[in-house]
Amino acid sequence: KRTLRNCIDDAGFGNSIVIKPAIAGAARHCYKISLETADKYEHIFHELIKNEALLLQPFMHNVPVKGEISGVVIDGKYTHGVLKKAHPGDFRVQDDFNGTVHKYEATEEEICFIENTIAKINPTPAYGRVDIVWDNNNKLAVSELELIEPELWFRNNPESANILAQTIVKILKN
Repeated sequence: KRTLRNCIDDAGFGNSIVIKPAIAGAARHCYKISLETADKYEHIFHELIKNEALLLQPFMHNVPVKGEISGVVIDGKYTHGVLKKAHPGDFRVQDDFNGTVHKYEATEEEICFIENTIAKINPTPAYGRVDIVWDNNNKLAVSELELIEPELWFRNNPESANILAQTIVKILKN
């Protein structure tokens, strides 16, 4: 029987990992676990793995410090973004855990990274959200692709709703 401690060791991510369901929302069953806290989460790990697929990811130390950038892409082009920040003392950026959302002006590097990520999907989706973080080596990394019912923060860029509508009309005409 695999233990959580074995999984942390075998993953090679260092002392801290995050486990979460492969399909979930709002940080449901998302836990930061270290070798020191593994025993506390052992029963949760086994209950979850029995019922669904789990992801083991390295804990990104920049997330509680810098936050997570969500870039909205419509018709292959970046339209706008937000910065999600964790509540002090937590690592989860979701508002369900008192995280906050802020308007964000992405850098050219971030925009290129976001657009290139969407461009790798074939066929390119009409819309989507690319959530990115600065990883433990201070490089951009995709944390999630939100392609099914993503929050697109139209309130931060109302024109992007029109762009999406025009994109849908264009798709329907083809």
